[in-house]
Amino acid sequence: MATIRIGDLLKARGLLTDEQLHVALIQQKITGTLLGDALVNLGFISSKELGRILAEQSGIEFIDLGEYAISENALRAVQKDIAEKAGFIPLDMEDGRMTIGITNPSNIVAVDTATRAVKSPPKVCMVDADSFRDAMDRAYFFLENPIHKRMEDIISEIKATETATGAAVTNLANLIIMDGIRKNATDIHVNPTADMINIFYRVDGVMQHGHGIPKAAHNGIVSRIKILAQLDIAEQRLPQDGSFRFDFLSKGYDLRISTIPTIYGENIVMRILAGTGSLLRIEMLGFDEVNTKKIKALFHKPYGIILITGPTGSGKTTTLYAALREINLIERNVLTVEDPVEYKLSLIKQTQVNEKAGYDFALAGRNFMRQDPDVMLLGEIRDEETAKIAIRSSITGHLVLSTLHTNDAVTAIPRLLDLQVDRFLMSSSLLAIMAQRLARKICRYCKIEYSLNEHEISVFKEYGITLSSAFKGKGCSKCSGTGYTGRTVIGEILIIDDEIREMIYSGASIIAIKEAAVKKGMRPLKEDAIIKAAEGITTLDEVLRVAG
Repeated sequence: MATIRIGDLLKARGLLTDEQLHVALIQQKITGTLLGDALVNLGFISSKELGRILAEQSGIEFIDLGEYAISENALRAVQKDIAEKAGFIPLDMEDGRMTIGITNPSNIVAVDTATRAVKSPPKVCMVDADSFRDAMDRAYFFLENPIHKRMEDIISEIKATETATGAAVTNLANLIIMDGIRKNATDIHVNPTADMINIFYRVDGVMQHGHGIPKAAHNGIVSRIKILAQLDIAEQRLPQDGSFRFDFLSKGYDLRISTIPTIYGENIVMRILAGTGSLLRIEMLGFDEVNTKKIKALFHKPYGIILITGPTGSGKTTTLYAALREINLIERNVLTVEDPVEYKLSLIKQTQVNEKAGYDFALAGRNFMRQDPDVMLLGEIRDEETAKIAIRSSITGHLVLSTLHTNDAVTAIPRLLDLQVDRFLMSSSLLAIMAQRLARKICRYCKIEYSLNEHEISVFKEYGITLSSAFKGKGCSKCSGTGYTGRTVIGEILIIDDEIREMIYSGASIIAIKEAAVKKGMRPLKEDAIIKAAEGITTLDEVLRVAG
């Protein structure tokens, strides 16, 4: 049977157009890369989408390495150089049978090598090429360099001498950051107390205690991080902000540093900006079918403003980029200004805020108008000037996308008024406001059904859902005992139609606007979250943590 070519398969699935395939073939001719790589580099498909398609074509299960805890036993069974040469990653080991991840479905060498290593044929799964390289390097590095062991040795040395040498604090600072990268943390907290230092990591939006370090190392760790971020190590009375790049396993991580003085010494928070993330499609974010259709329709509009709101770390940028993929990048000129650029796409003209040079969202927005844009993405509306430029650009026939920090969709309206935006111009330019949060998904490997108590039954009943049982994760090695792997979007979409436009212009109350939107089919955040708990995607506890 003839194998269907990857381009034809992607076209058949509606993931690729003839036009995109034509551009990719030109890029392939010039760069000499594989067609699949050219499609990924151009941003027409993501590495994960390519992996899923190949898995489906071959009838193999696809595993998302970003949501999978690799077993140390499996890694120990095969040396890194052997696995690398054969083109597979050991994933799991159960009852003497190994699970391996491959990027090429016809990789017979991988199956033979794994069979020889454990004396039985492996279970073969498909993984995407981008995650494969990253996961391979990280898994073997942390296997050979166990962070807890290395930290314990340094801590024992500090406790014995009651002093922390320069080498010890440098190593501790590096290990603290490396462990944050290993855990896929978004933030690292260095919290001093009267007797010790606590290291916390924010993983999937939740704080986790990582390490306890003797107080003697505090000043040294703070100074080390401040030197890296080019901050004043002598200034301990005032807050300071800085940033530095941390190179680890051939990948660069941008870290934003914030210090504040506390009664026990300086408290440090490091935000990890991991560079290029994984591009998703609207369908993969977690919105339901109705909202997915609404979002797709919005991003095909020729002009107006679409705002995405939510707190820091609620996935606003990911949603914006997923929506950008709905826009025909060959026919429309897209310009972005971001802080920082999180996803790199060849056909989008991306720029990055540079505070030192005076290049901010407002300056970029003003100059974008001379670049013949169709679509403008302003990373965030932070001030009056940026808000006014966004409104002006949309009125002059451009589609403007941006984000705003508000708790729900409707409160974006008073926030814009607070930024001195003209009420008439705002009502006539707004297309939609989306609000979102990220909720952790139940781990599919340890998902169990349980009986609801009276309070939980009443919470579901409030939203017209009658249930006696729901799902949760009991905790397993795949999810590091948390019961959750990965996250999904919970969101609400406020479409600005003529009636709501008139309400905004006439100064109607936020409550009245929200009621009108709900009547027209807007599902509020909390309700969307409750439905996801009822469907077994997330838990009621997680809903109450995220949506209140």
